[in-house]
Parts: sequence; structure tokens; C-alpha cells
Amino acid sequence: MLDSFIFMTMAGNNQDSIPTAPRGPDSPDGKNSSEPASSGPDFERGLAVLKAEIAHLPARPGVYRMFNEADEPLYVGKARHLARRVASYTQPTRLTNRLLRMVAETVRLEITLTESEAEALLLEANLIKKLRPRYNILLKDDKSFAHIMLSSDHPFPQLAKHRGSQRRKAEYFGPFASTGAVNRTVAALSRAFLLRNCSDAVFAARSRPCLQYQIKRCTAPCVGRVSEKDYAEQVAAARQFLSGQSDKVQRLYADEMHAASEQLDFETAALWRNRIRALTAIQANQDINLEGIIDADILALSRQGGQSCMQVFFVRGGSNYGNTAFFPRADASATDQDIMAAFITQFYQDRTPARLLLVSHLPEEAQLIAEALSGTAGRKISLSSPSRGGRRQLLEMARRNAAEALARKLSDKASQSRLLESLAEALGLETVPERVEIYDNSHIQGAHPVGALVAAGPEGFIKSAYRKFNIRQQGEKAAAGNDDFAMMRQMIWRRFERALRADPDRQTDSWPDLLLIDGGPGQLGAVLEVLDELGLEDIQTVAISKGPDRHAGREQFHIRGRDSFTLPPDSAAMHFLQRLRDEAHRFVIGAHRARRTKSQLSSPLDGVPGIGAKRKKALLAHFGSARSVARAGLRDLAAVDGISEAMARQIYDWFHDQNS
Repeated sequence: MLDSFIFMTMAGNNQDSIPTAPRGPDSPDGKNSSEPASSGPDFERGLAVLKAEIAHLPARPGVYRMFNEADEPLYVGKARHLARRVASYTQPTRLTNRLLRMVAETVRLEITLTESEAEALLLEANLIKKLRPRYNILLKDDKSFAHIMLSSDHPFPQLAKHRGSQRRKAEYFGPFASTGAVNRTVAALSRAFLLRNCSDAVFAARSRPCLQYQIKRCTAPCVGRVSEKDYAEQVAAARQFLSGQSDKVQRLYADEMHAASEQLDFETAALWRNRIRALTAIQANQDINLEGIIDADILALSRQGGQSCMQVFFVRGGSNYGNTAFFPRADASATDQDIMAAFITQFYQDRTPARLLLVSHLPEEAQLIAEALSGTAGRKISLSSPSRGGRRQLLEMARRNAAEALARKLSDKASQSRLLESLAEALGLETVPERVEIYDNSHIQGAHPVGALVAAGPEGFIKSAYRKFNIRQQGEKAAAGNDDFAMMRQMIWRRFERALRADPDRQTDSWPDLLLIDGGPGQLGAVLEVLDELGLEDIQTVAISKGPDRHAGREQFHIRGRDSFTLPPDSAAMHFLQRLRDEAHRFVIGAHRARRTKSQLSSPLDGVPGIGAKRKKALLAHFGSARSVARAGLRDLAAVDGISEAMARQIYDWFHDQNS
């Protein structure tokens, strides 16, 4: 159980800082610097904060958090001995300039005690992902990996792709680095093992075999074309193959094929041959030599130009499930081992690691990390960094992939920076924008109106900053679905009124330098009206319209105080603006379609208070439709299983009040 202690005091100030902090096992979170560590008055105030609290800190393991005047998290760290670790920040000669700035900004210290250092390590990773402190190494992890699911809660298990939480009783094989890889594997497994991929609801509703049976990808257990025993043998073979025993499965299939051939049953032999080919197709996707490795994650780090790239290969059951690249945010003073340690603890915070982690740089706290991961995974996890042999060759291969991915990212970033410069020049902006936000809205004759925000910066589109706005058609700042100007006013108001409340001094990097509005002078006027009302006249705003003939390349640009103008159709700035506008259009159309589909699939019962999925199912099963429920009397409603007299009265009043 965690015990929490909060220490507060007021001192220090807020200065610009560089994110990330290297970490040693029991020393200050930084290395000795060759630069002079002069301590000014700001540092002295932060130093006083820490010194005042050291006497109260226990000699126990735990996690500490430093906050600035704005109560923003500066750093999260773990310690085996909290008092000794925090005391290390009070020695100016041992701190880098970056850590001096961090101490200078500190006005409050908060700690959480843990039972062990391993528990502290896990809590540290959790808090870093949640708080995203500016001085920690941060993993920008927005990837959700797909798995292959083999259900175990049904007499005839389902084989399907799965993404998200693994709450269903099933076996999960993965992760797969790409959706394409898992889709191809599931298709091949269906051909090889003839397992159903339909949902349980579809399975229960079938009265005749579906197309999957006709094309020989399922044995149709839904209509009794295969016995439960024979289907279980299919499932066992699939499980055996996915667990890395592919040779046994292929030998079994080869024996069946030869036996059918010897009996002159060539049609059956052809079926076994096709299933063998499907298995071979899965194994043919291996592009690396995995001899001797059954279950492992390969992690390799490459650094260049102040950027870091971590390449991760997933090996499960002796098969390569693909690889993907991550780009953790780390300061130049962080060592390779520091970045690797931070990446592992954050990456596996909500993922199950392989039994073996092959790493290009072994962290100083490798044993502690392995202990913590083993505790959460419920099995032994080990970290290794071999210096020779086949496993070292695998790491070198992964490192080359990381270096190539990093080179591509740096090249893309340079190209994006040049595009932003050309944009500033073409639009006559005083400075090159670091963050551009593009706004668009979508509706069909006023129905299901949706607005959208798309953001871009020096590294390309900022997917984490994308936002959808369901346009409110009642209340303050209401907008009719067919009033584009009012919709734009509402969207801009909601975006920036909320931002001003959260960050009135505009100190974070979430503020745009340039707004691009999909529309003409009318939309521009609506946006400027809101910005003026909020006191944000300094945000440069440009509207982009299709022009008189609505042809790409003839777009018109509208800026306050200037005549409308266009750009050369073959200019880099014009192409870049079209790309930004098209991305916003793509995103808002998707949001509008999703809202429209949700509305079409909704039921009048969804709005009744106290009616959940179970009661809704019981009502529909009893009456047949939501319309019949709405017309039912009190006595009929109360006759439904799970519906009390009070609930029946509530349902009755809801529909009659709604219709009155």
C-alpha cells in the first residue's frame, strides 16, 4: 500500500527549460558538468525549498515530484532512499545547468512512499506518462498494437484481430507492429485452420453457412457442419502454431495430405495442400534470422542531431511480428542507458513484455527493471545486451533500422521547416509559425453539424492535438447546423476560451501562431470577431477559399486589412496550404460520418434514465421494438423481467413527457 506525504512551500520562479533528466541509481539526476555551476538568487530560493523539506523526508523507497509556481510538474523521480536522493539536488557543484534551472523553478515537493524500489520504478513510469513533466525523458506513445485473439468462452472459439483492452476470456497472440500484418496473418490462419472469425451474435443468428464456408475458410460450426470435438482439434492446431510449434503442425498436415493422396482422395489432398501453403505464407514473411529465439522484444537506440529513435521488433512464437519506431524526447545530456531505461519503463507500463528483452544499451538499473517487469507480468523477464553471436547481429540489424528511421524523420523535419518558411514568406508573416491550426466544419443540410481542428508544426501533423467539436444548437453560443459562420464562431470560442482559462499567460506550446480557416471573408470575419472579444488579436488568421471556379490551384486567401490574393499554383507554399486544408477536410468528414452513423444506430431507449444494456435487451426481447415500448402501458412494462413498478413508471413517464 502506498503512503502519500505532500510538502508545500512557496519560492522560486518559472524559467524556460530543456526537457529530460538523466538518472543514476542513487545519485543526483544528472552528471557532472564541465560548465561552471554558478548559483544565482533563483537557485537559492529553490535550494531553500529542498533544504527545508529534507529533514522531514524518510529513509525509505518512493517517488518524488517537483512543481513550479504554476503548479506544473517539473520532474518525477524514484529513489531507494528519498532523503539522500533529494539532498543530492542541494549540491550545486554536482549539478548541470539544466538541473540548476530545475531546482530554481521548484516551489513544492510531493512524495509517495512505496514498499520497494521496484514498486517505486513502476509508479515513476506511471506518473511520467500521466503528468509528462518537462525535465523527464518522455515517450510520445500513441500506438495501440493489434493482437490475434483466440476466444475461450465459447464452445466454438473465435479467431479474430483484436485491439484494445484484453478483458474477454481468451488467448492473445502478439503484438503485431502493423494492422496490415495482423490482417494478413488472420486471413492466412483462416485458410490454414478453418476457424470462424464472426462474432458470437452473428454465430448465434446463422441458419445456413456463410461465404467463409463456401470459400473454404471456415467449417461452419454455426450450423453444425463440424462437431465440437473436431473443431477443438482445429483450435488446438492453431494454438500450437501460434505458440511457436509450427513444425509439428506442418508435419501433421503433410501426413494428412499424403494419406489422402494414397487413398486417391485428391480433393481432400488438395485441401490439405492449400492449408500447408497458408502456413508457409505466414512463415515466408520472416525477413530476419530468428534461430533460437522464441519470445523476445528487440530494442535498439540511435541518436543524431539531438534526436533519438528507438526501434522495437516483436518476436512471438519464433515469428517476426514486425517492427515500429518511437522517438522519445530526451535532452542531449541524457546517456544512451538513461534513454533506454526510461523507454522500457514507460513503454511497458500498459503492455506485457516478452520473456527476453534484447537491448542495444543495457541500463544501469537493468536488474531492478527486470524485477519490476516480472512482478507486473507474472513471469520472469530478463534484459540482455549480447556483445557477440547471432543475437548481437539482430541488435545491429535493429540499430540500422533505428538509424534509417531517424534519418528519414530528420529529413522530413527539415523539409517541413522549409515549407513553414515558404508559408511565412508567401503570406507575409513576420515570423515563421511553429504551430499552425486548421479549422473546418461539416454537415448535411444542417444535420449532425461537426467542427474539427487539425494542427501541424515543424515535425508534421500533430495528431495528438486534433480535436472534434459537436456543434451545440442550444444554449450559449448556439449555432444552427446550416449557419457556417455561427458554427465557426462557436468552435473558435470553445477552443480559445478554454485555453485562456487553463493557461491565461500563454506559456505552454499549445498556442498557435497561425490559424487557417476553410472558408471565405465571412468565415474570416466570424473568427476575428471571437478572437477580438477574447483579446487574442495577435494570432495571425488566414481564410482559404476555393476561388471563383473552385478548382485546385486557384484558391483565394483572405487576411484582415489586405485584399484577397492567390499564389502561384505550382509554388511550394500553395501545395502546402492545400495539404493542410485537405487534412482538415478529411478529418472533419470522418467525424461527421461517425456522428451521423451513431445517430442512425441509436435507440429511443438510450436516453431513458436507469436503462442500461441489460434492461434495454429485456425490453426489446419482450416488446420487439423501442416504438412498442414507448406505447406500452404501466402493467405491461412491469411484466418485463428486471423492470420494477417504479422503473416501469419512470419509463412510462419518460416517453409520455417526451411526447407531450
